[in-house]
Amino acid sequence: MDFGFTTTSFRQIKDLEKIVNIARQAEADCIEWGGDKHVKSIEDALRAKQLCDKAGIRINSYASYYRVGCKNAGEWKKICEIASTMGARSVRVWLGKADSEKTDEATYEQIVEDTKNICNTAKEYGLTVCPECHDNTFNNNTDAFLKIHGDVGCDNFRTYFQSRYKRLQYDLDRIERTLPYIETVHISYSEQSREQFPKFNPTYIDKLLDKIKQSGFDGNILLEYTYLCGYYGIPSCMIKDMKRLKDKVGGAK
Repeated sequence: MDFGFTTTSFRQIKDLEKIVNIARQAEADCIEWGGDKHVKSIEDALRAKQLCDKAGIRINSYASYYRVGCKNAGEWKKICEIASTMGARSVRVWLGKADSEKTDEATYEQIVEDTKNICNTAKEYGLTVCPECHDNTFNNNTDAFLKIHGDVGCDNFRTYFQSRYKRLQYDLDRIERTLPYIETVHISYSEQSREQFPKFNPTYIDKLLDKIKQSGFDGNILLEYTYLCGYYGIPSCMIKDMKRLKDKVGGAK
């Protein structure tokens, strides 16, 4: 199991070297580079790889924000080229534009078709395609993911796990039922307090991590901030939370 963070946590930091320095200070094993701010081109990818190789930090994934269903083969090929140049193993995507309950059959078929196409292209680059586990996408609940995973039928189509920290039993069930397909877990101690405001449950993430550890998960666990800590660029939060995460789960492999 490797521990790291997604660079979308520090969108306001433009210097890639500063991002890698935060990773070194936090003793991160890996980084997920974001395509929205930090790595937008082959040149950016080469720079990120150079910095990470020098620091001994693995690049596990590329957060592309590709909207599956748009059928933009040219955009997707460029994304795969960037991810491959960095040496990433997977690409994070958004699965459609609406919750599964709001997705009609025609749109669903389009999403399935595009997923198959991008998985086939990704396979040429040795990449896995992983939709983010999130509201306002088709991957908004367990049954929806299991359905589309079965309909797509590609061995390089997996998923992220990400909690909103509001429904513990649902989260535990999702981990159990999708465990064979979970590539990466996003965790954020900072977001937990925001999502649960004003009722804060400090043991919520610990229970998720216990379930993940007991289930034998051996993928990546990434810290992700999207609000205050990330906006103001507070490396001390990442350093503290990375230590807390490793102490809880048992350290890196």
